[in-house]
Amino acid sequence: MSLNDPLANALSHIRNCEIAAKKKVIIRDSSKLIKEVLTILKKRGFIEGYKEIKATNGDCLEVDLKGAINNCGAIKPRFSVTLGEYEKFEKRYLPAKDFGIIIVSTNKGIVTHSEALEKNLGGRLIAYCY
Repeated sequence: MSLNDPLANALSHIRNCEIAAKKKVIIRDSSKLIKEVLTILKKRGFIEGYKEIKATNGDCLEVDLKGAINNCGAIKPRFSVTLGEYEKFEKRYLPAKDFGIIIVSTNKGIVTHSEALEKNLGGRLIAYCY
C-alpha cells in the first residue's frame, strides 16, 4: 500500500506502533529522505536504530522502537521557512519550547530546526517529532 507521501506513511506507521507499544516496525518504502529522518531520530534518542532489509519486492526498513515518541508526523505542505520564522512553526507543531524537534531540509542537508538556527539556515519544513 503506497499513497502519495511515503515519509508521511512511514511516520504515521511509527506513531501507530508506538501507541500499540510494539518494539519493531517494518516500513515498506525505503528512500533517502526516510533514512535521513530516521538517522536524525536515532541521533536525538527517539528510536534505537534501523536497518535495511533487502527483499525481492523492494527494500524495507526495520525500525527498533524505544517508546520515546509521543507524536510525530510529516508537515504538509512543505512550508518555506526563514530564520525569523522558526519560532512560529515551533509553536505550531511542538507542545513546548525546546521540547521535540522539527526536521528541516536546507541547502546543507537535512537537519533539525535548532541546528539550522545555529548555522543561520532557512529551508523547507519536512517533519516534527516529540
